[in-house]
Amino acid sequence: MRVRRFLLENEKGQQFRMDNLNEGCFLTSPSGLGYSYNVNFVQMGYDFIENNRKINQQILKGTAYFKSYNMVKNFIDYVESARNLKWIYKIPFENEEKIFYRDVVITELDKTEKIGRWLACPIKFASKSLWYEQNETIFKIKPQINETRWNFNWNTVFNDNSSQSINYENKSHTDAPITLEIDGPVSNPNFEIYVNGELIQEVKIKVNILKYEKLIYNSKENEFSITKIKTDGTKESLFDLDIIDFKNNNVICIPQNKICELRIRADNTIENAKLTIYPQYKCV
Repeated sequence: MRVRRFLLENEKGQQFRMDNLNEGCFLTSPSGLGYSYNVNFVQMGYDFIENNRKINQQILKGTAYFKSYNMVKNFIDYVESARNLKWIYKIPFENEEKIFYRDVVITELDKTEKIGRWLACPIKFASKSLWYEQNETIFKIKPQINETRWNFNWNTVFNDNSSQSINYENKSHTDAPITLEIDGPVSNPNFEIYVNGELIQEVKIKVNILKYEKLIYNSKENEFSITKIKTDGTKESLFDLDIIDFKNNNVICIPQNKICELRIRADNTIENAKLTIYPQYKCV
């Protein structure tokens, strides 16, 4: 019988297992995995008209069992040294296992008496985001050979090496942000979203990214950035009037319940690029 699994991951990709006593801890009685709304109404005669509706912040909690005090300290050191944490929630659906993520911050860890050989610790995390998936597509073009690799099926269209596009249907519960990484050399990349053949959003970045440099575009909420990674690893913000049009809507999100075509263009060949779409869910 397959069971659901929980892990923690920090910004370095290091994971702490919450489903294995030998490698971390075992989380029992998890709660806060659903969702709820705070809804205000205005009464009109015998009817009640919805006036304001906001989703509530979820608190993920349970009891974590550790096999030793050393393992509890390892866990505390892990969460306190992390700048960012996210829950990894692996769900065994009927036909496949799906992985969902949620940005969190720890708010409480208690220590109780030992239960048998295990130390039981009630634990709480406050959610900072909705649940989301990380769907990646990698484009790689070699001289005289066009090669595309991806870890699931999307319809991919190539007009030439300076323009690439994918079709994507966002079936999540809200608009989906993206991140896009393009390896240099690349000049003046454009990102475009089409719905039914009509251009609904375009972001133009007037910049030259040299060989061994990288352009990173991030439209995630509270993380929006356009960054150049230089050859020495330092970062340079490209959020500048000379590079992007501040009057434009530069935050790309894939519309909910729409089949969209996302096009990536540049003045020259796009040799390597990685697109990640983050469909978001209120409950999974």
